[in-house]
Order: sequence, then structure tokens, then C-alpha cells
Amino acid sequence: MDIAEWQARLSAFATARDWEQFHNPKNLATALSVESAELLEIFQWLTPAQAENVMSSDRAADVRDEVADVAIYLLYFLARTGINLDVVLEDKMRANEQRDWVFPSE
Repeated sequence: MDIAEWQARLSAFATARDWEQFHNPKNLATALSVESAELLEIFQWLTPAQAENVMSSDRAADVRDEVADVAIYLLYFLARTGINLDVVLEDKMRANEQRDWVFPSE
């Protein structure tokens, strides 16, 4: 399924439940932030090694669920604001490729 198909499916799901009234940009950005925080919470006290192996742990299903929630709210947000993901990704990558990334040495 492509992004437009997912957005149509998500919109139909929300419409069937009369949820679109709540899907304004502020609420969607808030929900996206909350779901991102829930993903981060899984990793909060893990060591770097544990984090690298999280997908082979008992938290793998939780990670997948939170990633799906983040993606769902991002797709809703994109649809509601009219942002084209392909365009903004291309623009951002071009800008990043032009930057001089300097990291402090230790």
C-alpha cells in the first residue's frame, strides 16, 4: 500500500467513528509527540547494547506498536496539512547534503 492508500484507509476509519472533528493540526502534532514519547519510553533505561537488541527482546511487539502509532499520526498530519512527504523529504535531504556537518572532537 502506498502513502495515499494508507491515508484514505485511515481517513475512512476516522470518519466511521466521527473522529475527524478531532484531527486538526494541533491535536495531530500533539498525538504524534505523545506516541513518539511512548516509543522513546521503551528505550529509556536500556543500555546501548540492550537498545541494539530490543527487536529480539520481549519488547519487540511494543516497539512495533509504537512505530505504527507514530506512522499513523504522521500520515494523518500530512493529509490534514496537505504536506507531500516525498517533496519535504527531497527538500530536506538536498538541504542536508549542502550542510557542512562539523562535530566537536573529544
